[in-house]
Amino acid sequence: MSLTVWTVCGILSLFGALCYAELGTCIKKSGGHYTYILEAFGPLPAFVRVWVELLVIRPAATAVISLAFGRYILEPFFMQCEIPELAIKLITAVGITLVMVLNSTSVSWSARIQIFLTFCKLVAILIIVVPGVIQLIKGETQHFKNAFAGNDASVMGLPLAFYSGMYAYSGWFYLNFVTEEVENPEKNIPLAICISMIIVTVGYVLTNVAYFTTISAGELLLSKAVAVTFAERLMGNFSLAVPVFVALSCFGSMNGGTFAVSRMFFVASREGHLPEILSMIHVRKHTPLPAVIVLHPLTMIMLFNGDLYSLLNFLSFARWLFIGLVVAGLIYLRYKHPDMPRPFKVPLFIPALFSFTCLFMVALSLYSDPVNTGIGFAITLTGVPAYYLFIVWDKKPKWFRKLLDKVTVTLQILLEVIPPEEDQKS
Repeated sequence: MSLTVWTVCGILSLFGALCYAELGTCIKKSGGHYTYILEAFGPLPAFVRVWVELLVIRPAATAVISLAFGRYILEPFFMQCEIPELAIKLITAVGITLVMVLNSTSVSWSARIQIFLTFCKLVAILIIVVPGVIQLIKGETQHFKNAFAGNDASVMGLPLAFYSGMYAYSGWFYLNFVTEEVENPEKNIPLAICISMIIVTVGYVLTNVAYFTTISAGELLLSKAVAVTFAERLMGNFSLAVPVFVALSCFGSMNGGTFAVSRMFFVASREGHLPEILSMIHVRKHTPLPAVIVLHPLTMIMLFNGDLYSLLNFLSFARWLFIGLVVAGLIYLRYKHPDMPRPFKVPLFIPALFSFTCLFMVALSLYSDPVNTGIGFAITLTGVPAYYLFIVWDKKPKWFRKLLDKVTVTLQILLEVIPPEEDQKS
């Protein structure tokens, strides 16, 4: 059943990526989800999207992948015993801080390190897939027999399975956050998205096939670090390399997510939907320093106050609600602006199926996990009064405007940041 979920989530992610490829080639602006909702549905939904990204989605998403990083980086030191949860969270906090420092220090170094970490991810997959294929050749297929026996495939369990699978594939929309920095986006965005999604889907499915050549479904559920359990049984002393490569892969996901989302905050600030300070860049390093570090305190709060699955449900409700809305916006734009240039165009059934699946799973999750998804829904709704209070209401008291100006100037001095227009002039 798990292989079916991985395959279905991979196909759905490919459909979503194809939809974003179309949006990226016809709307050549950075900002990803935020920009597309702004173009299709206007400023209120776009503001709510970036509001939820700032308060919920990005801090929780960073905390989730960082917890995996913390566990795997410590595995070589705790091979014979359980890793203390506090140790995982402390090393995770160090990892998050390193990512923030890296993205605040140098854009070029962040990009170079990301290339190296992507290579590490591919190596990690190959280290697992190759022994798995050898096991299959040897006839180790006992764990594939009666694959659907004993599975509790209840409808209420679908949202968590959907969220978990889609979260693993979820890097496919990050390229759209930096569209303005992509050369020849009409050609390179669809090409990069299609090639990467095929590689990732095949890689992830084969990785899970490899696991089942050595680990039973019950053992897999009990393992807190499946890659390590697999490596220990097949690779002997070389098994120590697996958690290191997996940790580097997780660190790459942390770095890539921070790099991309800081651009969304930058664009939203440029549009007047976030404080002006978030659109400023460092005077010497030319990095979006405020947009990067604003995430740090919220991520730390979520890291030390939540567990993996509650955080996943918490962030996934808002994330997939708005991704479903973005893809529904693609359909709407087909009718609203039929003459808009579309160098890359997907068949209509793809966005229809993808947006319906996302919105259906989001609605179902309100019943399967009402607490975490309910909190996410409530925080999402707070974006509506926040929009009217901070954006629409232009008759704010004079003292309040002066206070905001003073805070902005003070932060500019402390962080050594300036508006990008001033940087271009100098």
